[in-house]
Amino acid sequence: MGNGFGEKLRAERLDRGLTQAELGRDLYSPSYISLLETGRREPTADVIEELARRLELAPKALEAWSQPVSVSDAEYVLAGLYARQAWDLRDYPLAATHAAAAAQIALEAKNTSAWWNMTYMQAECLMKQGELKECQNLVQRLLDHPMAAESAGLGVRARQMLAAVCHGRGELAVAVAHAQEAVRLCADLPKGSTLIIGALRALIGALAESGRLDEAWQYCQDMNAQMDDHSMTQLAGEVAWVIGNVAFMRHDYAEGIKYHERAAQMLSPANDIDLWARFNKASAAVRLSSGIVEPETLTSIERAELALSIVGGNRTDQLEVAFIRARWLYLTGDIVAAVQKLREIHAEHDALARHIAGEVALLLGKALKAAGESDEALIYLDEAQQEFSAAGASDRVQQALDAVLEIRLAKRRAEAAASASTSPKS
Repeated sequence: MGNGFGEKLRAERLDRGLTQAELGRDLYSPSYISLLETGRREPTADVIEELARRLELAPKALEAWSQPVSVSDAEYVLAGLYARQAWDLRDYPLAATHAAAAAQIALEAKNTSAWWNMTYMQAECLMKQGELKECQNLVQRLLDHPMAAESAGLGVRARQMLAAVCHGRGELAVAVAHAQEAVRLCADLPKGSTLIIGALRALIGALAESGRLDEAWQYCQDMNAQMDDHSMTQLAGEVAWVIGNVAFMRHDYAEGIKYHERAAQMLSPANDIDLWARFNKASAAVRLSSGIVEPETLTSIERAELALSIVGGNRTDQLEVAFIRARWLYLTGDIVAAVQKLREIHAEHDALARHIAGEVALLLGKALKAAGESDEALIYLDEAQQEFSAAGASDRVQQALDAVLEIRLAKRRAEAAASASTSPKS
C-alpha cells in the first residue's frame, strides 16, 4: 500500500485535532494507529471502513489512499506537509500558498478527495487572515462539488464554514440559514461527532448575535446532550464556553459563570493557545456586555491580550480585543480613555463585521454622551442603527434607538427648563 496511506491518515487525524488514542478509542490502540501512520502496518478493509467512519470522510477518499504512491502523490504529500508546517507556525499566507499548490497537484492527478481537503485548508487559511470574501468564494466551490452532496461530513464542513464566514461579515440571517442546513445534514452522523458540535456552535452563535436567544438556548441543550463521559476534554470545554456565552446574553449570570468556569478548567493554553485566546476574548466580551465588572472579567481581558500578542491574529482580532478593553474603560468610568480608544477602533471599522462595527459606534455614542458631547453622540448612534439593521441584529437596533431617545428627551427637558427660567413672571 505504501506510506501514502499513513501520511494521509495522520494529516486527517491532525486536521480534526484528534490524538491517536482518541481516533482509536475502544477498537485500536495508540500504538496500532502509530504503526498505520508510519507505514509499518497494513490496514484491513474493515479497519479502513471504520477509520473512514470515524474521520467522517467519503468512502471514496479512503479508497484512493490504497493506491500506489506516484510522483504526483509524493508531490502532493510534500506540498500538504509544507502547508501544515506553515499552519502550525501560524504563517497563514504561506500555508494558503502551499495548500493551493497541493490542491492543484491533486486536481491534475484527478484525486478529487485530496483536492477537496487541500482547498478546504486553503479556505481556512484565508479565514484566519480575515480574507472573508475570498474564503466564501472558495468554500462555495467546494459546496457545489458533487463530493459535498455524496458525503454528509463534507457537506457539513462546507456549510459550517460558510456560516462562519457570513457571521464574520455581519450577514447574520444568511449565517443562520447555512448553519441550519449544516445541522440538518448531521442527522446521520454518530452522536458526539465533532462535526455535529461544530454545526451547532455555528448555528447558536448566529442565532445569539441575531437576538434569537431562546432558540439559541434550545440548541445549547441539544449540543450539551451530545456530550458524555467519553467526550474529549477540549471539545467539552468548547461546548461549555458556547453555552456560557448564551447564558450571559440571556442575563442568566449564574449559569454563564458556571459554564465559563467549567470551560476555563478544560481549555489550556498549553494545548491550543489560539483557542485559549478566543475563549478569554469571548468570556470577557459577554461579561462586559452584561455589565459584569469584576476581577475575573479583567483577568479574561488580560489573558486575551497576552495570548493575542503571542499568536498574532489578524487586524480584525486585534480590533475586537481593543474594543473589549474600551468597553472595560467605559464601564469602569474612564470615559476620556474610552472615547480615545473607541475613536481609534472606529477609524478602522471597515475591518469589522457589521454587527461588531455597530457595537463600536453604539458604545462610542454612549461614551460621548457621558462626556457631554450629545450632538456628536447622535451621529454615532444613528450609524449604529444602520449597521445593526444591515446585519439583521434587530434587538441591537432598538438599543441604539433607545440611546438616541434618551439624548433627545434630555435635550427637550433642558430646553424647556431654560425657557421656563427666562420667561417673564406674572
